Amino acid sequence: MPTIALVYFSQGGSTHLLAEQIAAGARQSGQAGVQLVRLHGTQVHEGRWQDDAALAKLSAADLIVFGAPTFMGGPAAQFKAFADATAGLWFGRAWTGKLAAGFTTSGSPSGDKLATLSYLSLLAAQHGMHWLSWDALPRQPDGTNHLGSFLGLMGHNPAGPGEAPSLSEADALSARRFGEHLARMVQRWLPQPAALPA
Repeated sequence: MPTIALVYFSQGGSTHLLAEQIAAGARQSGQAGVQLVRLHGTQVHEGRWQDDAALAKLSAADLIVFGAPTFMGGPAAQFKAFADATAGLWFGRAWTGKLAAGFTTSGSPSGDKLATLSYLSLLAAQHGMHWLSWDALPRQPDGTNHLGSFLGLMGHNPAGPGEAPSLSEADALSARRFGEHLARMVQRWLPQPAALPA
């Protein structure tokens, strides 16, 4: 069974909620194993991120889904520190040929989230990965992809400062559908085992 690893940073908790919903959708499909790899600020020392165990989990996955909140027009600094720490893997071409996707959230409906998704797709391209976009049409009656993103999943945290993070039902549903989509795509794109001769 193919494996999906979601690697993400979440400061206030809304990106974590989105990751959990993506994972639930992928697991529900029954077509892929899923693991969450949450990045923490404590993994960054003097500006350098390090966690060899986390990198090993990602290197073992067939599909890596990058996630970061959009802060000041791009991914959070803690995620960028992680991305910079993958330079050794980049140099060794360790993730070349793997599948990749991405998600982000911000405190406003726009929040310049497209810039973060663009960065995540460029990170994947640097590694020689194959980016999986999202094919869900916007404005579905059930609210799926209500923010109209095709490069990856966008979410919106409607909670105000000091309030507990939350997801709208539309964002939670979109995240589950995105997870289902990723599970289907990893099945479609990965080589299938050859049938044994009769």
